[in-house]
Amino acid sequence: MYQPEAVRDPIEMEVFNNRLLSITEDMNNTLVRSSFSTNIKERKDCSVALFDARGRLVVQGTQIPLHLGSLNGAVTSVLARYGADGIHEGDVFICNDPYLAAGSHLPDVNLVTPVFHDGRLVFFAANVGHHSDFGGVVAGSIAGNLRSIFAEGLRLPVIRIMRTGVLDEDLLNLIANNTRDPEERALDLKVQIATNARGAAAVQGLIAQMGLEKTLAAVDDVITYTRNRLRMRIAGLKQGTYQFENWLDDDGLGDGAPVPVRVSVTVLPDRLVFDFTGTGPQARGAMNLPVNALNACVYYAVKALLDPALAANEGLFEPLEIILPAGSIVNPNHPAAVGARSLTAQKVAGAIFGAFRGVLPESRVMGAGNDVCPAIVFSGGNRGRAGEFVYLESIGGGSGATADADGMDGIHVHMTNSSNLPVEALENEYPLRVDEYAYVQDSGGAGRQRGGMGLARQIRSLVDGIVFTARADSHTVGEASGALGAGPGRRARLELREADGTVRALPSKPAALTLLAGQSVRMETSGGGGLGAASERSATDVAGDLADQVVTPEWAQAHYATQLRDLQRS
Repeated sequence: MYQPEAVRDPIEMEVFNNRLLSITEDMNNTLVRSSFSTNIKERKDCSVALFDARGRLVVQGTQIPLHLGSLNGAVTSVLARYGADGIHEGDVFICNDPYLAAGSHLPDVNLVTPVFHDGRLVFFAANVGHHSDFGGVVAGSIAGNLRSIFAEGLRLPVIRIMRTGVLDEDLLNLIANNTRDPEERALDLKVQIATNARGAAAVQGLIAQMGLEKTLAAVDDVITYTRNRLRMRIAGLKQGTYQFENWLDDDGLGDGAPVPVRVSVTVLPDRLVFDFTGTGPQARGAMNLPVNALNACVYYAVKALLDPALAANEGLFEPLEIILPAGSIVNPNHPAAVGARSLTAQKVAGAIFGAFRGVLPESRVMGAGNDVCPAIVFSGGNRGRAGEFVYLESIGGGSGATADADGMDGIHVHMTNSSNLPVEALENEYPLRVDEYAYVQDSGGAGRQRGGMGLARQIRSLVDGIVFTARADSHTVGEASGALGAGPGRRARLELREADGTVRALPSKPAALTLLAGQSVRMETSGGGGLGAASERSATDVAGDLADQVVTPEWAQAHYATQLRDLQRS
């Protein structure tokens, strides 16, 4: 039986933890409200965190799970590059590279600010923002068919962007002018610097109130409590080894075989072991998942499956062991491209959820979500100022059904959690028109509880020369599996539609497609898997699905024929 470690003062620890959460919430709100790009100010594609002087995560803002790995890697890289003695008050560090600075992919730019008290380094404030373009071959800096990180944009190792309180304008200009919208990049980076400064000031205020030693003791207690709580959850699980596999359509180039994502989860008395042996080889294209991003997938899945209220801090990491085959799609070698790593990350998280079907009681099992983070990118000349706009949108799909509820319709699952860009904002900012934004009928898996519906988003170009790129998956394999005898969700689709109504199917990862005025692109995302046999769904629920146009009569007849006969008799 696991014996928990002692915590000095549980009540004070809980109060302290909530005060830290309030600081990160304020940082996150500052970053979102003050940014200039639609991707951060509207879609909230950003995250914040606080770390102690040893580089241990103390608290993370509630935003994008995948960013957890990037922020961890950034702070670790700052300490490795400069050491505590080489970090000075007023410094701010910037980095993004997965190989040089343990980042996630190049558009995710990390800013790290040391926090001092009486001349002593005590904390780090950190944030990451996904910049809608960071240079490279294609607008948006991400395309599945890119073969090297050198094609994906500007690579930043850990560099000081502020030195003892003075902004390095030359470095800022160098970074901004290697992107397609220099003004927007420079402004957003300044907002990221200011966000950390606000967080650092709040931490200093907390220390002034509590005292430094009491603050640092509370940090240890928060981490210890999280580690205790997770180990107690693990101790209550069935010991053994459980396996699952997901599939990617290809490795990014569109002409290869499907790629397996395999995980074996071993439950031991006080820890979990995640072994990805058997996962496919390093991708030729940009589907590779850097190690720190892979780790974030594991951390997220454990928290979501075992204890959603568990704090995201260093104590969450310590009871977990992760085994990765070298030179695989989940542990690539330099200089493999990594831009589309979110697609692989979603499949990794989904595979872990699938493996836990053998661990958890049936009441906590769920069907697979869409397990994809499909994204569309449109670019063209800015209206009224220099540079090019880059509009990025990642689109939700169906979530998996649970024991007591249908899957949610049209949401992000697993590693991404960004908002959609409102139609009004999109059409105001860019020469684009949204022709349709709707749920996809018949896309959720049939079952006692049905899977959630995918989304359809159709966007038309209003001018010639708009350039379109997309990254998606689950077009040919990898549909969202149902659980406990339920059906899978429907696969995704991508189409180019001419002004005359002609429709042409597109592959899941087209790059740099130039549109004419009147042409539109339609993306239909995957539905979620159901749960339980379709024969067990109530006739009332089937009638409700028909009335709400969740399913067509033809689809209902194919999956719920018995219920339809019952409805006809009544």
